[in-house]
Amino acid sequence: MRYHNITKADMLNGEGLRVVLWTSGCPHHCHACQNVITWDPTDGLEFDEEAKGEIFTELSHSWCSGLTLSGGDPLFESSRETIASLVEEVKDKFPEKTIWCYTGYTFERLQEECKQDQNLAKILNHLDVLLDGKFVLRYANERLHYVGSSNQCIIDVKKSLEENKKVLYIDNDKVLEEMKEGEKYENTWI
Repeated sequence: MRYHNITKADMLNGEGLRVVLWTSGCPHHCHACQNVITWDPTDGLEFDEEAKGEIFTELSHSWCSGLTLSGGDPLFESSRETIASLVEEVKDKFPEKTIWCYTGYTFERLQEECKQDQNLAKILNHLDVLLDGKFVLRYANERLHYVGSSNQCIIDVKKSLEENKKVLYIDNDKVLEEMKEGEKYENTWI
């Protein structure tokens, strides 16, 4: 697997301060993607022990809330074996840290693929939050939490797997509705 960057103390890609691994390779090629440079799976740096050590050093800090996987698409088929190993090791060494993962695949599709892909099943079993779905420009909304377009979901993976249905971690439809309600009163004088 290859990657483009590891960012530290990131506040935009999940709750708290996080370390983010930006993987190479994405089959979705979403129109208006902010990370086009990460589409090519042969571009970037080889993910090696040094890169993993850099992530683990960040995770060892008490202020670090966890790991976020982004890209590209961390669930790109050629990355799954490495990602499966990484998330398993992170949960073994840092069980109190959360793992968030961005993907253009839908949760439902991933559940289907898990039946034939043990690495993907292992990944899902170690994730806390999955941010699923392709970025769709016509649904873009900068007011959404952690995602770029309203078709994307923020899923509580553990509850979803337990209940065998998609359970939202953050319901952006509710967030948008609450914002609309708040806007009604913004220009009201008391």
